[in-house]
Amino acid sequence: QVQLVESGGGSVQAGGSLRLSCAASGYTYWRYCMAWFRQTPGKEREGVAAADTNTGSTYYADSVKGRFTISQGNAKMTVDLQMNRLEPEDTAMYYCAAYPGTCGPQGSPEPLRLNAHSFWGQGTQVTVSS
Repeated sequence: QVQLVESGGGSVQAGGSLRLSCAASGYTYWRYCMAWFRQTPGKEREGVAAADTNTGSTYYADSVKGRFTISQGNAKMTVDLQMNRLEPEDTAMYYCAAYPGTCGPQGSPEPLRLNAHSFWGQGTQVTVSS
């Protein structure tokens, strides 16, 4: 069973930056699509960014393009999310997610689809104040 552990959440003022990290353990497959989702109370969890651990391909929601960058960490099966120019609307619980296999062709919506992911972390809170 894959376990995902997030770290790096916190509070920041609008315009600031935060970096989230997600580390996977217990994985048995050689390739995963790893992603970040976020959720605020009363709203559906939405995909933010994803990365293919084999190809390094990345995928972003329109709302974060140009501000957020997902990348593979130094350790195997880790992904980081660098969040710049944060806005109060970015306030949410951020979750790491993963599924075995490829993220798919560039531009595919699959990596940011909620039900595509099999494994989930416990979440880390990000709060952006105005």
